[in-house]
Amino acid sequence: METRQRQADRTRETKRKLMEATVECLVEHGWSGTTTTVVAERAGVSRGAQLHHFRTRGELVAAAVEHVGAESVEVLKRRAAVAEKSTHAVVELIADFHASDLFTAALELWVAARTDPELREQVLDLQARLGREVYGLALELLDVDDTEPGVKDAVQATLDLVRGLALANQLGDDGKRRAHVVRYWARILEEQL
Repeated sequence: METRQRQADRTRETKRKLMEATVECLVEHGWSGTTTTVVAERAGVSRGAQLHHFRTRGELVAAAVEHVGAESVEVLKRRAAVAEKSTHAVVELIADFHASDLFTAALELWVAARTDPELREQVLDLQARLGREVYGLALELLDVDDTEPGVKDAVQATLDLVRGLALANQLGDDGKRRAHVVRYWARILEEQL
């Protein structure tokens, strides 16, 4: 039994290393530079170990983004638990979440999925699940009910806005403008909710 537990622990650790290395490679090298060989090397695992857990680059990348996305949502929840409960603070938290390396990695995945049908299926499923998670979290953090008139549209507009701000941040530090837009939008959102 102890041997099985050690093997399970090694398996979890190998997968964690591969997932973290994949996201780091996507951020640093983009989709075209994120090969399974480069990821295995960066993770410090053999190519065989990498192939045992993830047969294709698409599987590896989708699993990595999903894992880190779920982890990031948990981090966001912990940050929200101790943060100020104003609308501005919530919009700022969500904007910071979208301006993370995870968004950069996901963006690389989305662009590649546009022309790769197999990857597109994985990304559409991943996008839908993470989108629902972040939407639900936004409702919870803003303490609003999306059955009330206008709430669903206002929250979805907030998420669309912060994704756009995160996209604008890809080619250079757009933090100052983002902070201004977040403050402005939080005032509008406060009125809407």
